Amino acid sequence: MNDVRIHDWAALDAAGRARVLARPRAGVGGTVFAEARAIVEAVRGEGDAAVRRYTSRFDGVPPERLATLAVTAEEFAAARRELDATQVAALERAIANVETFHAAQRPTILSLETMPGVRCERVVRPIGAVGLYVPAGSAPLPSAVIMLAVPARLAGCPQRVLCSAPDRSGRVNAAVLVAAQLCGIDTVFRIGGAQAIAALAYGTASVPKVDKIFGPGNAWVTAAKQLVATDPDGAALDLPAGPSEVLVVADGAARADFVAADLLAQAEHDPLAQAVLVTDSSELANQVVAEIARQLPQRSRQRILAGSLQSARIILVADIDTAIGVSNAYAPEHLILQVIEPRRWLDAIESAGSVFIGPWSPEPIGDYCSGANHVLPTYGYARACSGLSLLDFVKRITVQELTAAGLAALGPTASTLANLEGLDAHAAAVDLRLAALRSHA
Repeated sequence: MNDVRIHDWAALDAAGRARVLARPRAGVGGTVFAEARAIVEAVRGEGDAAVRRYTSRFDGVPPERLATLAVTAEEFAAARRELDATQVAALERAIANVETFHAAQRPTILSLETMPGVRCERVVRPIGAVGLYVPAGSAPLPSAVIMLAVPARLAGCPQRVLCSAPDRSGRVNAAVLVAAQLCGIDTVFRIGGAQAIAALAYGTASVPKVDKIFGPGNAWVTAAKQLVATDPDGAALDLPAGPSEVLVVADGAARADFVAADLLAQAEHDPLAQAVLVTDSSELANQVVAEIARQLPQRSRQRILAGSLQSARIILVADIDTAIGVSNAYAPEHLILQVIEPRRWLDAIESAGSVFIGPWSPEPIGDYCSGANHVLPTYGYARACSGLSLLDFVKRITVQELTAAGLAALGPTASTLANLEGLDAHAAAVDLRLAALRSHA
């Protein structure tokens, strides 16, 4: 395997810098969209029959194992028996931390007068039905269950439905089922891929229709989420997502073994994942290259790492101020600051999904159990989007109430602005009331 390349930022022109910061192509193009659209339309038209057909085709499940798409109570019980006490305790601690952080995010109800007699309010309502998608390809993700199910429960969403692809025997991963049960979810379907997204968006005889779909997935899942989100009869999506990524900003004081481990940790997610180091130390850059070569043979996901490391980058800059600028331009999903006095750079961070400060804050802690959410914007969407939070599971509705005196004082302003826009019916709805007030004066 080739060494990770080191690029001198100062020696690059604008086009060269753009190339160095370019992500791997995620593949959500015409072919993927066409395939996802065909699956979505088939499930919408045929329901459970199409879901079973695609699950057999893509997940290798014999049709007889798909007679019941919903996970049974017996399967939940069997899953619990598969996990030992240490594993269950780890899930419980992660759930507790995620709950603590997300409970503090509950929005407040607003009620105030913008002027005498004019009251504006904001009330909060949970989304009625949410679909939680948990990937289960090469690495089933009980952590994703926690990150989706905990805020959904805290928000008060009355219907919470989870889908996760089965293995070839038709079973959903035991840890995924235990995590779901610990988070208060008892409705789980053995469905993955674009067919799961379509089933959640439109409903089938087995799967209830939901209002919004949450959770990461592969290119076909992402395409399906985008397709159903553009359909008024479909379901909204949580946030734009692509392959996972990390950017590490490190100085000469950073430990090369820590940095290399952080890069490899993110690279093992997917062949399209990207790991980037930005440093002002050429010595550290070379040490990290050597450390990656040393640590790599010890990792189990060699095929995936071989793919993702082709897109890994080390960028050499003049100073940490420049490194922060490079990071903001890249807008990483995960940003790790392994520099002296890392917190003093936090105010300069403009675009990142989640930031990990200092040498003792490895990114996997955020993936699993710190309490912050790990569902984050990727592919540069951190320039404009935030990571998942409790607010994504609620609707914030504004309310206005005017007294007669309030309308008398503010109505002429509204009428003037309506006429300024040429909307005389708008003006009339106000003017009629003003005339009625004057007639009773």
